[in-house]
Amino acid sequence: MRKIILYSILVAASLAFLYPFLWMISASLSEERSIEHITFFPVKFTLDHYIRLFDSIPIFRSLFNSIIVSGSVTIGVLLFSSMVGYALARHQFKGRNLIFYVIIFSMTLPFQLTIIPTYILMVKLSWTNSFLALIVPGLINAFAIILFRQHFMSIPQDLIDAARIDGCSELRILFQILWPVSVPTLITVGIITFMTTWNDVLWPIIVMRDEKLMTMPQLVTLFAVGGRSMGQIGMKLASATLLALPIIIAYTFFQKYFIQSLAASGQKE
Repeated sequence: MRKIILYSILVAASLAFLYPFLWMISASLSEERSIEHITFFPVKFTLDHYIRLFDSIPIFRSLFNSIIVSGSVTIGVLLFSSMVGYALARHQFKGRNLIFYVIIFSMTLPFQLTIIPTYILMVKLSWTNSFLALIVPGLINAFAIILFRQHFMSIPQDLIDAARIDGCSELRILFQILWPVSVPTLITVGIITFMTTWNDVLWPIIVMRDEKLMTMPQLVTLFAVGGRSMGQIGMKLASATLLALPIIIAYTFFQKYFIQSLAASGQKE
C-alpha cells in the first residue's frame, strides 16, 4: 500500500510537471481557434503554425547558430574549467585557497552587474555582431570549476602519482587519465553549460544585430514580442516547442550521468 501511494504521488507530480509542455505541443499542432479547448491531444490537427513559422523567420539558420555557439562554449568550458579545477585540487601553490574563494565569490555577482563592462570590452575588441562576443565571455565558468575541483579531489592521489612516475605531463594526466574516469562530471557540466548558453537571450540581444547571426532563443524572442507572429498563439507555441526540444532530448539521453555527478559532488573532501 505504501508503494502504491508513493508511486501515485510520483505519477501525479510527473503529470503536473509534464502537462504544460504537453499542452504546448498539442496547441502548436491545433488550429488557432481550437487552442482553448486543448487538453493532452491536438484538436483539429494541423502543421500550419510550423509552416508559417518557417516562412516568417530563418529558424533553421538560427538553430545552426545556436548549435555553433552553445557547442563552442560547452567545449571551452570543459577544457578550461577542468584545467583550473585540476590545478586547484591537485597542485600546491601559494594563493590556491584565495583563488578558490574568489571563484566562489564571483558566483554571487549577478550577471547584470557585468553586462556594461563586458559590452564595452566587446566594442573595443570589435567583436560585436559576431560569434566571438557570444562565445569568448562564456569560456570560463565558476560553477564548472568548483564541480571539477570537488570531483578531482575524490580521485586517489596514487593514480596521479603513478602517471607522473611513468613520465606523463600534467595535461596528459588530465585528459587521458582523469577525464575517462570523470564522465558523469563531464556530462553534467556539459549539459548545464549547453542549457545555460542555449537559453541565453539578454546578452545576444545586446551584442547581436544581424538576423543571419542570431541564435534561436534571440530570434524566437524577437519573433514573439516584435509583432511578426501576428498575435497568433499557435505560432508562438510552435517556436517555443522547437526551442525546448534540443535541451529535452539531450537531458533525456544523459540524465543518468547528470544525477550521478550531482550525487557525488556532495561528498566530503
